Amino acid sequence: MESRRNFLKAAGAATTAGMVGTAGCIGSFGGDPYVDGSLTFLMSPTEPQDQMTAQYEPIGEHLVDQLDPIGEDDMEMRYSENYGATLEGLNSGNADVAETGPFAAALGVNSGKVDIILQRKAFGGWEYSSFIVAPKGSDITEPADLEGADIAFADALSASGSLYPLAMIKEETDLSLPEEPGSATGADFNPQWTTHIEASNAAADEQVDAAGVGDFAYYANEEDLQVVAERSGIPRAPIVVSPELSDDEKEAIITAFTDAPDEMYYGADGEADTDDDVWFDDVRERGVDTYQPVVDTAENLGYGEEIFG
Repeated sequence: MESRRNFLKAAGAATTAGMVGTAGCIGSFGGDPYVDGSLTFLMSPTEPQDQMTAQYEPIGEHLVDQLDPIGEDDMEMRYSENYGATLEGLNSGNADVAETGPFAAALGVNSGKVDIILQRKAFGGWEYSSFIVAPKGSDITEPADLEGADIAFADALSASGSLYPLAMIKEETDLSLPEEPGSATGADFNPQWTTHIEASNAAADEQVDAAGVGDFAYYANEEDLQVVAERSGIPRAPIVVSPELSDDEKEAIITAFTDAPDEMYYGADGEADTDDDVWFDDVRERGVDTYQPVVDTAENLGYGEEIFG
């Protein structure tokens, strides 16, 4: 088992790395925008890279089939290093379409970096939940017990894995929060930011005292975790596009998704109900208004678009 010290050191390094590119990831962008005949789709780092690559492979293939004049050689699926890098790629026009979290997308719209075009559906609903969890049998049973605790969060701009867990701590305790997501400064606990699954695994393996994660990451280790706090009713994550795209190009992408067959969600093996199925199974056209509650929560915490730097 990886030690707590090693996990915290690795998580801290990942946070510090910020938007520095690594092999197979994207933190700085290059390439032509869709308007010039190529398409770059960014996957935000909610799960490990190899897992997401398999999940999204048929989505890329479907977009190639549906978007004229995009051909196989014109399509690139990339794994973004963090939500901030995703927004910067879309804002620059060097990336065209992305899947990302509700918080990052809503603030990205407010700062003119992205346009929201679709909302995703999963597990029978258009909304989901955020959890603060602790190892099964832990003495931490409520948010007030988190003072001085080592807490693993997902990406700093994740709604369910960072924003809402911090909001629950603020609303239910007198503890001080970080001055901004991704920084430990000012907090009455020891926050680290990583990915949903890594944070959940760290809590399940008792490498940290608690974790803030989305519901899917909690359910992945449910038998080894206990719920400290929960918030439901969060709008599920959107699909976003670069504001550099034309209205016709945006509409073509919307139609490609809304008219897609079920097989688009089955992952690289093309079979339903296997490990590489993508986490969502439907989409609908929606805009930033759907995500206003997420923005309101961020503003109540004192976080706004300035956190993008």
